[in-house]
Amino acid sequence: MGHFYSVELIAINTLEKSEYIQNLVRTLPDNPGVYQYYDAEQKIIYVGKAKNLKKRVSSYFNKDQYENGKTQVLVKKISDIKYIIVDSEIDALLLENNLIKKYQPRYNVMLKDDKTYPWICITNEPFPRVFSTRHLVKDGSHYFGPYTSVKVMNTVLDLIRKLYKLRNCNLKLTEENIKSNKFKVCLEFHLGNCKAPCVGKEKEVEYNQTISEIKEIIKGNIASVARQLKVFLQQCVDKLEFEKAQLVKEKIDLLEKFQSKSTVVSPAIHNVDVFSIITDEKSGYVNFLKVVNGAIIQGHTIELKKKLDETDEELLTLAIAELRERFHSDSKEVIVPFIIETEFPGIEFSVPQRGDKKHLLELSSRNADYYRKDKLKQESLVDPERHTKRILEQMKKDLHLSEEPRHIECFDNSNFQGVYPVAAMTVFKDAKPSKKDYRHFNIKTVEGPDDFASMEEIIYRRYKRVLDENQPLPQLIVIDGGKGQLSAAMGSLEKLGLRGKVGIIGIAKRLEEIYFPGDSIPIYLDKRSETLKIIQQIRDEAHRFGITHHRSRRDKGTLKTELTEIKGISTTTAQKLLSHFRSVKNIKVATEDELIEVIGKSKAKLLVEHYNPSA
Repeated sequence: MGHFYSVELIAINTLEKSEYIQNLVRTLPDNPGVYQYYDAEQKIIYVGKAKNLKKRVSSYFNKDQYENGKTQVLVKKISDIKYIIVDSEIDALLLENNLIKKYQPRYNVMLKDDKTYPWICITNEPFPRVFSTRHLVKDGSHYFGPYTSVKVMNTVLDLIRKLYKLRNCNLKLTEENIKSNKFKVCLEFHLGNCKAPCVGKEKEVEYNQTISEIKEIIKGNIASVARQLKVFLQQCVDKLEFEKAQLVKEKIDLLEKFQSKSTVVSPAIHNVDVFSIITDEKSGYVNFLKVVNGAIIQGHTIELKKKLDETDEELLTLAIAELRERFHSDSKEVIVPFIIETEFPGIEFSVPQRGDKKHLLELSSRNADYYRKDKLKQESLVDPERHTKRILEQMKKDLHLSEEPRHIECFDNSNFQGVYPVAAMTVFKDAKPSKKDYRHFNIKTVEGPDDFASMEEIIYRRYKRVLDENQPLPQLIVIDGGKGQLSAAMGSLEKLGLRGKVGIIGIAKRLEEIYFPGDSIPIYLDKRSETLKIIQQIRDEAHRFGITHHRSRRDKGTLKTELTEIKGISTTTAQKLLSHFRSVKNIKVATEDELIEVIGKSKAKLLVEHYNPSA
């Protein structure tokens, strides 16, 4: 594939090592290739590809390029550099992929996929057998797969068994053995599952034609097999071989039924690969779909563990090379979510904007997302404490906190045109809702719709009580609002002497900006960030909880003004009336007898006199 170059490290101190590395970098060629970084113990710690070795490797030693702490740590550990020159960038990508799998360097993307998947094998022998296997033997046999879904593979094998009568014995059916009458027919022949080629009842030419059709079916070329069978069907009809024609027709019906179930998009989409990627802070999840004649015949998702904050493009490029090699794909068209800069010879990348291909890309993306969610769900079930700790550690990092936010409290105001102002506090402990700790607040000191003053009041009241009762403080306070509400909350914390003792942020709804005290410029967390999802969840809980309380208080206020103004009518009586008559309007037009049935004679008389004083 290329030429291997290496220089032994003879540096004995940091200064000599630095000079050695700098000299080595200066002499690197401008060719495409793969570079390998070694530590002081001559162990490979990183493998990378480059269109231009000199430019790519030099970028690591330019201090202005240090955007990531992990990259800085890697560079400090480099004691030697070796490289391999190749002919093209795609050769570099394939070599990089193989070296990563072989050496598993510490700072490289880690491919999380150690399962063994089954294949469909068509043996290399006279009258080949067709079966599933997890072991590939290099004896000339044809292998199709691997199948990530055993169910899909078995569906294909069941179709083949229904269509064709194949042998499943392991006899050596050479021409010599058959002619010498070495074998006898078995039970499979009598059951109608085999045509007994062992005794010459089926010719090898006919059997091989069957195997050719089976290969096309496994590849997904069902339509072409059906077309061949239709031609054969017509030939049988022309020869008046109606019994044989009926058998062929049954095969065609089976194939068309199978194809109709398999087709997800237009059958015009032939031999296309689809790749999509979903990423979070730690990993990338790449889904691969193989589409032939509108039917998905293969699908697989892999996880790529990030080591140096690799971009989506870097992860997707590596995954495309790995999965196409693993699944022996020869598709010339590859659908992707964004254009790949690396050139794959003979392959055309496309980013569909509409139609069936866009639908396939969205389907692939959903598969990747489901895979990611399942992994996280399994992680939380198997080791919930570890899962929680990982989320809290990420929150601590993202929000610049001094400790993990195991206890979070969130506040939200709610009012209706300044009437019945209320507030709500929701609580998360270990990244999960703690509903027994939720609290409602009725605003006492603020008149009119003043969210800032309302926030100042409830923050003061809440944490004054926490201090008075010697309760534990949260590690994080979340304010539903922007700079104004956050400043109001900070005013109360200052009065209580809590500034700097509790982490506090504000989240503005429109663009989900995160504000910090004393900083007018917000930060924007990645939409896929678990930190943002936790903050959104507790904020939405506070909003829901507050709205529920506000509606309840408003309804009670409405009862009070409409019915309890009447002397002698209590809130309980008003509720009975509304429950029965559904509205104040209906109560007003109700007859005295109707009212007596619900609330008694004396109270009914009060209502009639109030609403119909002339009666």
